Amino acid sequence: MKYLVTGGSGFIGSHLVELLLKEGHSVINIDNFDNFYDYRIKIKNTLESIADFSDFTFSDKETDIKKLTSLSTSNNYTLYYQDIRDKKGLEDLFKTHEIDVIIHLAALAGVRPSIERPLEYEEVNVRGTMNLWELCKEFKITKFVCASSSSVYGNNEKIPFAETDNVDNPISPYAATKKCGEILGHVYHQLYNIDMIQLRFFTVYGPRQRPDLAIHKFTKLISEDQEIPFYGDGSTARDYTYVDDIIDGITKSIRYLENHSKVYEIINLGESQVINLNEMLSTIEQALGKTAIKKILPMQPGDVQKTNADIGKAKILIDYKPTTDFQNGIKKFVEWFLRK
Repeated sequence: MKYLVTGGSGFIGSHLVELLLKEGHSVINIDNFDNFYDYRIKIKNTLESIADFSDFTFSDKETDIKKLTSLSTSNNYTLYYQDIRDKKGLEDLFKTHEIDVIIHLAALAGVRPSIERPLEYEEVNVRGTMNLWELCKEFKITKFVCASSSSVYGNNEKIPFAETDNVDNPISPYAATKKCGEILGHVYHQLYNIDMIQLRFFTVYGPRQRPDLAIHKFTKLISEDQEIPFYGDGSTARDYTYVDDIIDGITKSIRYLENHSKVYEIINLGESQVINLNEMLSTIEQALGKTAIKKILPMQPGDVQKTNADIGKAKILIDYKPTTDFQNGIKKFVEWFLRK
């Protein structure tokens, strides 16, 4: 099969690309190496995903990405340095390649930054996604997996969160863009028969995790004996999901689409193991064998109090089976962090 993965050099995307290539599929990776964090991290992700462990000498961003593109192009893998907001650039790519399924993971991520840059989040997460659907319509591509987010639930009072719950009250621009993506996705499904699964990810962690996310940030700061920013009293809680389980959910969603028609589904992908901030920090401390130095700060705007996935639908529909509990997942992450 021929897959197009947007954001294929990111945290989740690089793991997905790695697995698809190991399974013998052809993969086109679109990534714009956004300045949200150090582009060199994405280069390393890309090299790991294509099993290229040669030494890469860094220079400047443009030079490095050109070198990476030439290194990583093969018969079954092609990397494009491409922004999904650029519809003409995307169109040229679609003209060049046959595509069976699109897995759309690219997005401007982060709740707090979206409050400061809401218009940019709309441009990427809404308009950029619509560019892909417009091209699906034009090129008759009818299978589409899309990354949504648990943030669409806002401060949902019903626990656990089910796909049938009302999600009309997002509390950040990021969450609102993801809700828009779900709604507009349904429009394209209805009008143009694009089979689609929207996956609501619940706090994904593991090797290659973005450095701005709490687990990675805490691990780095604790290992360096620096203060960690600790928001609130530690009672906020998240349904943490190990990246291998998320990849399992994505690939099973792909298989479901390939074997079914007239599909539009929204599916939670979580662990159903809710860990509060105090427990999360304690688990990292134990894995590192070090004690954190906490800088207590007030709760941040846009942060939800608790997330908890009802994964019953995922279990029934796609046979989703998360297998990594939080303690083992953190152990694996810390081992990766210490050797990277």
